[in-house]
Amino acid sequence: MEPFGVVGIVLGSFTSLVLGGLLFAAYKLGILYQLFHKTDTKSSKHGGDIVAEVLHAHGVKYIFTLVGGHISPILVACEKMGIRIVDTRHEATAVFAADAVARLSGTVGVAAVTAGPGLTNTVTAVKNAQMAESPLLLIGGAAGTLLQGRGALQDIDQMSLFKPLCKFCTSIRTVREIVPTVKKALAIAQSGTPGPVFIEFPIDTLYPFHLVSKEFVVKNPPKGLMGRIVSWYLHNHLMNLFAGAWEPRDMSPLPVHIPQATDNQIQKCLELVSRAKKPVIVLGSQATLPPTPVDNIRKALEDLGIPCFLGGMCRGLLGKDSPIHIRQNRRDALKEADVVVLAGTVCDFRLSYGRTLSRRSKIIAVNRDKTQLLKNSDMFWKPTIAIQGDAGSFLVRLSKGLKGHRCPEEWPQSLKAGDATKEAANKAKAEEKTEYHLNPLKALHCVDELMAEDSVIVADGGDFVGSAAYIMKPRGPLCWLDPGAFGTLGVGGGFALGAKLCRPESEVWIVYGDGSLGYSIAEFDTFTRHKTPVIALVGNDACWSQISREQVPMLGSNVACGLAYTDYHIVADGYGGKGYLIGSENEEKLNDIVRQAQRDAREGKAALINVLIGKTNFRDGSISI
Repeated sequence: MEPFGVVGIVLGSFTSLVLGGLLFAAYKLGILYQLFHKTDTKSSKHGGDIVAEVLHAHGVKYIFTLVGGHISPILVACEKMGIRIVDTRHEATAVFAADAVARLSGTVGVAAVTAGPGLTNTVTAVKNAQMAESPLLLIGGAAGTLLQGRGALQDIDQMSLFKPLCKFCTSIRTVREIVPTVKKALAIAQSGTPGPVFIEFPIDTLYPFHLVSKEFVVKNPPKGLMGRIVSWYLHNHLMNLFAGAWEPRDMSPLPVHIPQATDNQIQKCLELVSRAKKPVIVLGSQATLPPTPVDNIRKALEDLGIPCFLGGMCRGLLGKDSPIHIRQNRRDALKEADVVVLAGTVCDFRLSYGRTLSRRSKIIAVNRDKTQLLKNSDMFWKPTIAIQGDAGSFLVRLSKGLKGHRCPEEWPQSLKAGDATKEAANKAKAEEKTEYHLNPLKALHCVDELMAEDSVIVADGGDFVGSAAYIMKPRGPLCWLDPGAFGTLGVGGGFALGAKLCRPESEVWIVYGDGSLGYSIAEFDTFTRHKTPVIALVGNDACWSQISREQVPMLGSNVACGLAYTDYHIVADGYGGKGYLIGSENEEKLNDIVRQAQRDAREGKAALINVLIGKTNFRDGSISI
């Protein structure tokens, strides 16, 4: 009897295995789900409606896009929900605009583009957002769920492209997944170190059942058993795609996790800073991230009285003429400081990989990202206290803990005196004559003096913008936008578009080099159509000067560096804006033209000031934005 017992066990195991396999197959094919959640084949709703509902529930006000049939349902539904759809002339611009909205509004910026080339066009902008730590949702179209990998129009492996660039990547496979997936993506984008997330929407998850079902009809199905199997599989896939699609779901936002310094870490920092005679704070863009309001951070810094160097999005945080904001001679100040607080600042190329820090200094480093927190620390510098936490809230807690204590006043005063000396020298350089055309520093000083107090400055370029970084003074917090660590050219049109939508009453200035302008001059059409009147200042020296300045003496050739004194002002006119040309023959009208451009913007027309500038040797390469 024993052999029969073994056979029974084997048969029983085999039966269990078969049943388990069938149950797993039923689960993967959605058969089990369909037993409890029916498919409403009569509904005219579609997946785009659900996407719109989730975004609306999360306070999204704008979606930037370049339209494509794959994503049309999302755009139409969002418009009906009151979300403003802003279409641009290039997909990268759409992502740059969403990036700007994320930085200025404290919410997630959203861009939606079509499949294939629509998405590949965004890669640089998404990488820029990743390195700038901007919370961004990229929505991408895709081929239908059953057609991916089969040669459908614009069908490529999009997930592999974006996994290295995004904190979270996923592809929607059924309509019922949309709500939880979008909620999860939005929370991840804002949690920890913020960054971009990507959701791929196959076209059959976005259109209504009655349209999608037509695509599942096989005109000439195989005969016999195989034909029945194919027909059943397609029907089941279609029903599972929409099963439970319109059931009520919670649309409210998920919690956002933000790392914070511990009380013990704060106490150690209080002890270090309270004993410091020459402390310095170096702030990076990360210090402006939510949840701490930038005005609270500004007050905390003013109460501390510690001299501050501001980089990236922190430019303007202390206003135009703060006694503790030091703009010049950063390297010298860091070498002399006894305590240095790196608040969201990274020891990468912008701090010479940490070599600008003195080994005698006590260094407090605060960053949400552990990798950025300790970058190059084993080579050129060593943190005394390293805190993986939010820089903005850290500064507020530090100020509260040091209430009544202020940095010795002679220290910031001595640094401010150095500022005055260098800025006077820069002012004198602005009056020097160039061999041809205008002195670029004079044009920048002019605009800085005339721009409105509520102005937002967008920096997009190399040489001319590098000069602007130490001449133009943002008037307040979140009034300066530059690419960030990636140093991307072409951000200007998108950043300005997003900034003008967030702050419609403010002047928005784009400072362009003539090289970078070429990336987004077509967006003057967007400014016109969407009534977002920005002002562009173009430093036109007919050259990629930042490259040429080193390439020519080192390699003896100006190849590929030469441009032309192109009539960019006429291009702006053609796109519905207003263009102005300033050269040596009408230099005396510089102030008048700047004021006229400001009037144009107030009256609803985008303006471009094409300033012909001469070659200079003013830039020393020390300014890095």
